[in-house]
Amino acid sequence: MVRLSGPGARTIAAQLLRLRPGRELTAGHAHFCELIEPHTGERIDEVVATYFAKPHSYTTDDVVEISAHGSPVVLRHVVEEAIGRGARLAEPGEFTMRAFLNGRLDLTQAEAVRDLIESQTLFQAKAAAQQLGGALSKRLQPIKQKLVELIAVLEAGVDFAEDDVSVLPDAEISKRIAEVREPLQKLADSFAYGKVVHEGITLAIVGRPNVGKSSLFNQLVEREHAIVTATPGTTRDLVSETVAIGGIPIKLVDTAGIRASKDEAESIGIRKSYEALADADLVLVVLDASADDGDIEDNKLLSAIEERKASAILVENKADLPSAKEHGAENGFVRVRTSALTGDGIAELRSEILRRVAGEGAQHESGFLTNARHQGLVHASLKGLDAAESAVRNRIPHEMLLLDLYSALRPLDSVTGETSADDILNLIFGKFCIGK
Repeated sequence: MVRLSGPGARTIAAQLLRLRPGRELTAGHAHFCELIEPHTGERIDEVVATYFAKPHSYTTDDVVEISAHGSPVVLRHVVEEAIGRGARLAEPGEFTMRAFLNGRLDLTQAEAVRDLIESQTLFQAKAAAQQLGGALSKRLQPIKQKLVELIAVLEAGVDFAEDDVSVLPDAEISKRIAEVREPLQKLADSFAYGKVVHEGITLAIVGRPNVGKSSLFNQLVEREHAIVTATPGTTRDLVSETVAIGGIPIKLVDTAGIRASKDEAESIGIRKSYEALADADLVLVVLDASADDGDIEDNKLLSAIEERKASAILVENKADLPSAKEHGAENGFVRVRTSALTGDGIAELRSEILRRVAGEGAQHESGFLTNARHQGLVHASLKGLDAAESAVRNRIPHEMLLLDLYSALRPLDSVTGETSADDILNLIFGKFCIGK
């Protein structure tokens, strides 16, 4: 599809298309027509052209979308002919930036467009769609409203002191600041979950050779990806794949079995296993529940994890075997019993992974923070509120208190883009793909 946006969009498109006799591009209709060579009138393709008259379009400008059969040659021809008639190539994110500048989207919604495009899971797409629908802005609005009302009352007391306009007592001011701060703090706290939803995590599967790491990896990715044999040390390099657990993208990394080895290739694989362990957000330590030996090597691995302060889950695999034994709750780690052969315990393991990733009470409220820029601005606002509360306690004049309250308000305006500078906008929209 080629999208034209701007005052000349309809005029340029009309020169490239041949509609049925007596027809012309009309707003709100999809026209089945011919794409032609303008100089000769020869038909190149059959296309669907849709015209959106301003302001009823994505950018609020006139927009024409030409949907062809997808040949790169044909699409390139459309672009070249449009440029030859006065159009130009869009900058990355320019369509969405125009939508923002023309008031169709606020900045949180515009950023959600990028998140929606980059979604790897359906849950990520749904979260981005909520943001695109203005969920974060709606959550911020009552918070900003209370803050503005407090500022207005204090401004009135300062500006019209000679008219005996009543000034709020300190206790009431502190109460109102707290009413703004509490929901704002909850919003700030939601970033821990929102960051995981937005970025996902890396999960490393580690353990001694032949404890079933690769089989467990295949169970979690639900297909035969890693090579599995009865020979210890089969995995020599890192194998990774991203899966969705509870809608959160999780990059699983299968590692080489950790043991003392004189084999050069295996030793390199073991070194990479320790590197993966250090880089992972969460580690699955796989133990052989059927083995009577290996406790010393397992304890060494657990000690290494504790030294790195890594978050870990113990997985007692091969629990289906008759000789299966139950390990103690080593080092206080959470333990899950599984059988990668039969699939028993895999559902419980997924649930435990999700619990560790998302927390006990996963954030389901709409409008949670997923963006580091938003998080920084909310924290800046909280800092302003803390300064204002300190000013109240120290009986600072209201003129100075108002400076702190304005310091709390400005970052909230910047979240939605009401006071964003051009360099910030260019940074945000420059990360978009071309033509969006």
